[in-house]
Amino acid sequence: MAKQRKFFEQRKFLLDANILIEAHKRYYGFDLCPGFWTAMILQHKADRVFSIDRVKEELTPTQKRKSHDKLFRWTKQKAPKGFFKKTDAEAIAEQFGKIIQWVENNPQYKIEAKAEFVKVADGWLIACAKAEGMIVVTDEVYDNNIRKKVKIPNVCQQFGVEYINTFDMLRELGVKFGLKKRKVT
Repeated sequence: MAKQRKFFEQRKFLLDANILIEAHKRYYGFDLCPGFWTAMILQHKADRVFSIDRVKEELTPTQKRKSHDKLFRWTKQKAPKGFFKKTDAEAIAEQFGKIIQWVENNPQYKIEAKAEFVKVADGWLIACAKAEGMIVVTDEVYDNNIRKKVKIPNVCQQFGVEYINTFDMLRELGVKFGLKKRKVT
């Protein structure tokens, strides 16, 4: 069961990799909406927004993602120290073990889906949220009938971990993006 919060405590959010990747590639590109990235930093400094070390690893350059990638540079140079929480705590590892056991024993998912889930950060993200009483932020959507992928919302629901999408998080944080007035020529 998630830690009980007093009514005056502010909720904390844990970002899935897809939140940062989609923001960068689509609606909050660094050139289009730099305010999103500033907001993530400011909300982290206010002790509200985090991700995990394993998400950071997923953002590291590969053959598909080159080192000149703006998201990778933001991760390395702009994201504050502590933005990517370490997942080596015993409580997190314990929750991760329970999650993996549930996934492995669940006949709903194909073997390939189970194998992929073990490799990616998703299980660790949920485990950290469960252990620390945080809310997972993901763009994935619950799907009761899915077999080819173990989705974050499905696991969150099984383990009593709250999850929301980017826009709901921004609303709760009170983040608003404005338009600078420019002289039209």
